Order: sequence, then structure tokens, then C-alpha cells
Amino acid sequence: MKVNFKYGIKTYSGTMDEVTYGSYRKNTICIGRKYVKPRLTDQNALVGGKMKNLAIIYNDVSESYKQELKQYALLNEVNVPKGKLLPNAYALWVKMMFKFAKADAEHIDLTTLTYSDLQTVGDEILSISSAVENGYMDNVPGADKLTANM
Repeated sequence: MKVNFKYGIKTYSGTMDEVTYGSYRKNTICIGRKYVKPRLTDQNALVGGKMKNLAIIYNDVSESYKQELKQYALLNEVNVPKGKLLPNAYALWVKMMFKFAKADAEHIDLTTLTYSDLQTVGDEILSISSAVENGYMDNVPGADKLTANM
């Protein structure tokens, strides 16, 4: 149903009082619908397992690599359209890891991968410059100087 708010509020996005609101047509129309709790699927469990494992691996990554990843995230602004939020360092790292796993799906499983495994099979993504060079991260000016190892 189309929703009209008081006090000059045009649209709202989110869930409040068991109603989910969506903002459409460049924030000129607001649609409301009954909130329905999504059911848990096997895909949710699979992706959740991968993300938990990636968080554990990321905690073991060197601080110098994390610092350079933050620098890369700022440099990556050239690849993000104006008006969109910049992805943070962790989001870019997760995206890279999913690309890395997809490239060699037979041997790399993100649910069981460990930091030590990454040190032995992850030569292509060991540093940000090598990840950019091998196509796992977008190219940005200055990425070749980001050489700290994971």
C-alpha cells in the first residue's frame, strides 16, 4: 500500500511496528507491507559458515596488511559511483576472497580454509598489489605500492 507520512516526511526505508517500508522512485513514493520474517535456508547456513570462517582468518591477518587494505579502500573511490557508499576494507577483502575461491572452486572451500592454508595456496592474493595484478581486486592508482603480506 502507498504510505503518506505527516510533518513533511516523504519516505522511509526500514521496518517499524511490524510494517516494512520501502522508498522508491528517487525517494518520492513510499510503499508499506506487512513484515514477514524470512525463513532460514540451507543457503543462509552455507554463506553464514563461510562468513564466520572468513572473520576468523581476517583476525589472523597482519596489521600492516590491514592498514594497506584501508588505504586501498580509500583509493578504491575511483571505482565507486558518486552518491554510493564506499566499501570498507573488510568488505573488499571478503569480496576478494570469494573471487579467489570461485577461481579454484575444486580446491578452495571458504568454510574450511585456514590462515595457514592461505599462506601456502594464496600466492596470488598474498598482497594487495598481487591481488590487483591477478584480477582479484579492482585496479586503482597506487595499488602497486601496497605490498605488505597477509
